[in-house]
Amino acid sequence: MHKYFITGIGTDVGKTVVSAIVAEALEADYWKPVQAGELEHTDADRVKGWISNKVSKIHPCSYALKTPMSPHAAASLEGIEIDPGKIRAPLTKNNLVIEGAGGLLVPINDVNTMLDLLHKDYRVIVVSRHYLGSINHTLLTLNELRRNGIQVAGVIFNGDEHTSTESIIEKQARVNVIGRIDQEPLIDKAVIRKYAAKFKPQIELLS
Repeated sequence: MHKYFITGIGTDVGKTVVSAIVAEALEADYWKPVQAGELEHTDADRVKGWISNKVSKIHPCSYALKTPMSPHAAASLEGIEIDPGKIRAPLTKNNLVIEGAGGLLVPINDVNTMLDLLHKDYRVIVVSRHYLGSINHTLLTLNELRRNGIQVAGVIFNGDEHTSTESIIEKQARVNVIGRIDQEPLIDKAVIRKYAAKFKPQIELLS
């Protein structure tokens, strides 16, 4: 069984949607180690509501923080410090999709970032959303992963097609492009199933 870590080039780029798509495509379990804010409707709740298969299991997060801020700041407001040693992937015989919080170098305490939660055996999928500066942010994320010996499984673009942006990232980073999610007016079970079926052949090649 494999672990797929979903990271993004920043916040609000579509990590949760991609996590649901990959979980649906592989009928994999889902786990978000650190949730900051929106505890009444978490990313895990969204994934649970979007997937259709009956196999995937949603595992509880290691840290559930009340404030929608960087994890280190949200934890500080609650008088706690996030301990990476207490963040352990759930035991499962199924494939596991792990969703990061924010971008790769988002701090979780005064010393560690999300990058420190990645293991060498993780297959990392980077979510890139088109905006001014996204090429730089995408290439920096990919370079930092590789610099730290982390396996980059591929990139998923999110948003309306931008051919020149997608092409230069693919060429300069020499990265596998799994696919692109269009600017959907609504994300629901049907949309997740559509992209799960579309991306499934590429995702299965990562196994």
